[in-house]
Amino acid sequence: MIQLAERMSRLGTESAFQVLVKARALEAQGRDVIHLEIGEPDFDTPPNIVEAACRALREGATHYTPAQGIPELRQVIAEQLGARRGHAMDPAQIVITPGAKPIMFYTLLALAEPGQEVIYPDPGFPIYKSMIDFVGAKAVPLPLRESLDFRFQVDELCSLVNERTALIILNSPQNPTGGVLEPTDLEAIAELCVRYDVPVLTDEVYEQIIYDGEFHSIASYPGMSTHERSIILHGFSKTYAMTGWRLGYGVMPEALAQQVERLMVNSNSCTNAATQWAGIEALTGPQEPVTEMVAAFRERRDVIVRGLNSIPGIQCRVPKGAFYVFPNITETGLSSAECEQVLLERADVATLSGSSFGGYGEGYLRLSYANSVENLEKAVERIRQTLADL
Repeated sequence: MIQLAERMSRLGTESAFQVLVKARALEAQGRDVIHLEIGEPDFDTPPNIVEAACRALREGATHYTPAQGIPELRQVIAEQLGARRGHAMDPAQIVITPGAKPIMFYTLLALAEPGQEVIYPDPGFPIYKSMIDFVGAKAVPLPLRESLDFRFQVDELCSLVNERTALIILNSPQNPTGGVLEPTDLEAIAELCVRYDVPVLTDEVYEQIIYDGEFHSIASYPGMSTHERSIILHGFSKTYAMTGWRLGYGVMPEALAQQVERLMVNSNSCTNAATQWAGIEALTGPQEPVTEMVAAFRERRDVIVRGLNSIPGIQCRVPKGAFYVFPNITETGLSSAECEQVLLERADVATLSGSSFGGYGEGYLRLSYANSVENLEKAVERIRQTLADL
């Protein structure tokens, strides 16, 4: 029998895919399941992006590319993102990867060692903790408080940072809560990072899916540029409905980018050639599909928040970004896992337990509203009836 390495026992997963498997099994039995578990836009990739990839393939983009990514895409990212963050970026700082997750993995592999600590948001994207554990560092949760619209207490963060802190992970707009960090939060983090000389991995994949106010990045604060302490994790999956294309990137100090490039060489060789040319079209082509998608998400957000708040035992705050709601279900008397199971098995509504996103997610559910208004309204009524019958 094959003996697995001990490190495999420290590797977590994304429960969304586990719930999806269960939901598909129910559908195979003829059940009508409403999918609110998977975090991906339900829109098709805009046609101009698809055509750009097809054109690239016809013109011979079927070979290896540089491990760091094609120069043309890195140049466009440097120009556009640099303008938005308020400081010049060099293409040498950018590494293109097959999806954004590799940037999490490579950054932690390059920076975090056993005995060091990595601070991450809780509730938060489960792969953060999974990767911290996998590389052997200590995962230190930073609680996000519902009373603060799922932001954190500055004093609490200050108490967690010390000489062993190797990295702080941020995510705004946030998965799973839809919360958005305020400039005061980012200013406090920046001051801490400069004081302790701690880098930040800032997950900004939902940057353009924001409903109230403007997006703010820690990379725009003094001492926190991508030449200094910020590592921006970004991608195309959410903004351009390109989840299946697997196209992401990181922007970081050039010395770190060189090491991340080495990790790419040792793992993926390079990112799909035609996909990278599609990424150029996504960034430089018409942006109306993005605007229309965000407007649709805003309408859906309002529908599901209003509906959930009309159900006894559920309280739901209005998310400021991304496409998730994170309702408090403690008054139902069910744990997060029990509620997830009941709603799937009795209501045919696939959701995710809040505890799947960390210990501070207990008492909540995550619902993705990347679904039609009709299905969202139907899901709310199914939830209402199921909970009333308990």
